[in-house]
Amino acid sequence: MTTSEIIWRVTLSFLVLFILTRMMGRKEISQMTFFNFVSAISIGSITANLAVNANLSVRNGVIALVLWTAFTLLIAFIDIKSKRARKFTTGEPIIVIKEGRIMEDALRSTQLEIDALRTLLRQKNIFTLKDVQFAIFETSGQLSVMKYENNQPVTKKDLNILPKNNIYPLATEVITDGKINTNNLQRLGKNKDWLYLQLQNMGIKDIDQIFYAEVLPNGSLYIDKKDDTLTN
Repeated sequence: MTTSEIIWRVTLSFLVLFILTRMMGRKEISQMTFFNFVSAISIGSITANLAVNANLSVRNGVIALVLWTAFTLLIAFIDIKSKRARKFTTGEPIIVIKEGRIMEDALRSTQLEIDALRTLLRQKNIFTLKDVQFAIFETSGQLSVMKYENNQPVTKKDLNILPKNNIYPLATEVITDGKINTNNLQRLGKNKDWLYLQLQNMGIKDIDQIFYAEVLPNGSLYIDKKDDTLTN
């Protein structure tokens, strides 16, 4: 296989894989179920063969990728339409801790040993089983945990702290690396004159001094100047 053919195959493999993964959506990476895992490995293997295996023609490799993607999309569609099919392809969440007691049968059915369970709990900042009321092993391999009410963190409502009167729901970027994001300013109902005035009030004369700036939910402006160092 010549160098030019390798370049052509790798380029084509990348483009086809990029297009097909975009079609399959974010679930392939955000929720790695049994089928998603198999699908990801298979598509990766086919793509690798398409890129470097001279015995596999480009046409057959692309056809294989398209067909596998079509099967993946078909299964995803069936999962949406049928709860019974979803149960078969992705499984069901399983309760592994109930009312503070470990469900040994559930651990065995999920092939989850106690050390692995404790590791998953520590990742949730839980270091003793007695704090856990329920723990559910999700189909994605993640653990959802509900602590006993007495061990749950205190909320602002519990402390009767009134919420802040924020103007915007989220902080919004308005300057990145010295460049103004006019679209975000417009979404906030602001303009460049308002931004320049805010910078002037903060003693900043040149916008090139700013690495990043955002409008906070309360309407104030946060800025980070360029060339910050750990010794500053």
